[in-house]
Amino acid sequence: MAYAIDMQNFAWEPDKAALDQSRLASFVKFCGLDSYKELYQRSIEDIPWFTKQVLKFLDIRFEKPYEQVLDLSRGLPWARWCVGGMLNITLNCLDRRINTPQMDAPAVLWEGEGGASRILTYAELLEAVEYCAAGLRASGLGRGDAIGLCLPMIPETVVALLAIARIGAIAVPLFSGYGPTAIESRIRDVGARALFTCDSFPRRGAAIPAYEIAASAAEKCPDMAKIIVVQRMGIPLPKHSSKDISWDDLLNLGRTSGAEAGQAEATAAEDPLIVLYSSGTTGQPKGILHSHCGFPIKAAQDMAFGTDVRPGDRIAWVTDIGWMMGPWLIYGATLLGATIVLYDGAPDYPSYDRLWEVCARHRVGILGISPTLVRAMSSRESEPRMQHDLSHLRILASTGEPWNPDPWLWLFEKVGGGKLPIINYSGGTEISGGILMGNPLTPIKPCSFSGPCPGIAADVVDENGCSLRNGVGELVIRQPWIGMARGFWRDPERYVQTYWSQWPGIWRHGDWAQIDEDGHWYILGRSDDTLKIAGKRVGPAEIESILVSHPNIAEAAVIGVPDAFKGSVAVAFCVPVPETGFDADLCADLQQLVATALGKPLRPKNIFLVPALPHTRNAKVMRRVIRSAYLNQDLGNISALENPDAIDAIQRIAHEHAK
Repeated sequence: MAYAIDMQNFAWEPDKAALDQSRLASFVKFCGLDSYKELYQRSIEDIPWFTKQVLKFLDIRFEKPYEQVLDLSRGLPWARWCVGGMLNITLNCLDRRINTPQMDAPAVLWEGEGGASRILTYAELLEAVEYCAAGLRASGLGRGDAIGLCLPMIPETVVALLAIARIGAIAVPLFSGYGPTAIESRIRDVGARALFTCDSFPRRGAAIPAYEIAASAAEKCPDMAKIIVVQRMGIPLPKHSSKDISWDDLLNLGRTSGAEAGQAEATAAEDPLIVLYSSGTTGQPKGILHSHCGFPIKAAQDMAFGTDVRPGDRIAWVTDIGWMMGPWLIYGATLLGATIVLYDGAPDYPSYDRLWEVCARHRVGILGISPTLVRAMSSRESEPRMQHDLSHLRILASTGEPWNPDPWLWLFEKVGGGKLPIINYSGGTEISGGILMGNPLTPIKPCSFSGPCPGIAADVVDENGCSLRNGVGELVIRQPWIGMARGFWRDPERYVQTYWSQWPGIWRHGDWAQIDEDGHWYILGRSDDTLKIAGKRVGPAEIESILVSHPNIAEAAVIGVPDAFKGSVAVAFCVPVPETGFDADLCADLQQLVATALGKPLRPKNIFLVPALPHTRNAKVMRRVIRSAYLNQDLGNISALENPDAIDAIQRIAHEHAK
């Protein structure tokens, strides 16, 4: 697979409509400025001014106005926002649309793997959230209680997330595919008092026993008072304990509790809203805390300014509620009055083009997808535009990990027809969204970011924390932003040590980045994954991009391992495309490919072909786990892995290679 686009030149440039009609262009005018460049510069020089402008532009309505937009009296890591303000974010997501035409517009469009579909208007979503909130209150749950969400992406997931916020409780989203140990460790850590789950859900035609897994975890958590079970597949279940209540019974309980029981709790803008767990690379998962005026505001800001979402737009993102992008999608879309398009199933089942079929049927306008999924799709012989009407698509977006050129260009040409921008998006759970992001006003180079998000004072620095250009350095942020984490759950020291300890007053994100001569940014992978070979520092993504450029390779991961002579050498694990043999000649060809492109010193010492690479459920390749498996070391925490079986092949290879 090869494409004839110069990686150093722009693949996409905005037309007059984008320059005049995009949400970002409107915001520039709203601020009384003349250009996006002027807006960005002021956004990082005057953070309070920028934050006020965003809150006004998004029409965020406070029940009691804030007295101070930003308070740094406790130090930059512990910035406080919208001080003195009262804000329950669900009033902005739902109630503000009462007696407007938007109440009859679709809020959620859902399709399941088996083809069933459902629609919730904003009026129906508000009613369901009110009943769910009332049912939770009638069950003894309320302000400050942590409530777990272990559900697939179904309409009830949207309702539950918003209902938890409505009663002033704290949502704890969990990956729908987690095993009992992973669920238990997280809900025990926050002392969760309730857990939403479902009977089962389908994946590739098989039923995943979600209830049995969740109930097994909840059994070991002494604070657990209620397990709410959604009938996703209609499978009869024996009542596990007196704590169980069905979704329908919970809503019926809410209906009989009176209208006041479903009203929004009076919460402060900085009250806890959600704890999102990030697996990290070592140690226990980190519970990242966000507030009512933090995570949702940053999500809506990025969605509006980056992916140009407008009221009535239909946005889909291939995600899970346990990945930051799940709550991001729900809060961002409802704050903007858009329609959330959910697909609950494998995106390539029962046929490789299922995702494009869903996008065509539901007239999706903005589609978010991970590079990992695109790599898998691009290895198949597909021409989606010839089979499905994707004419409603106007924005493609991606996040999760760095791109390789060929998959990026496949998405741009084959799906976008060479006309749609790919809005690259990178940040993290701790950011509430993006550090770097494309936008409709700035030209796009393949695999690049147009620059930092408005309001994010990003930089690339050397080992001394000094700004670096024309070289690879650490990605950092020099100023606070409204979506910043409010710390780790009950572990403030670990939060400061993880992100704020390298250089005083600077957030170190843990990614290698580079800025080119045109001001475009590139993420080169996690800084902990960096290799140093023959005295040269190189990111795994640089070698991986060359490996996946081979027509027979779908995916690759590169690790550094100790070597008695060179100190460190590269070892690569590659996943062949379907129908490709696992032969030594292919490995030799791949070694030569890297040697030709990067020089012999950077040629991988060994290349192994494997059926799959271990991924987290948000599609990130776990190089740490690959390295530990290959070196026969402790694997550490692997609860976030989507496919732990992939480790077995790597361990077998290591064992055979050691003989």
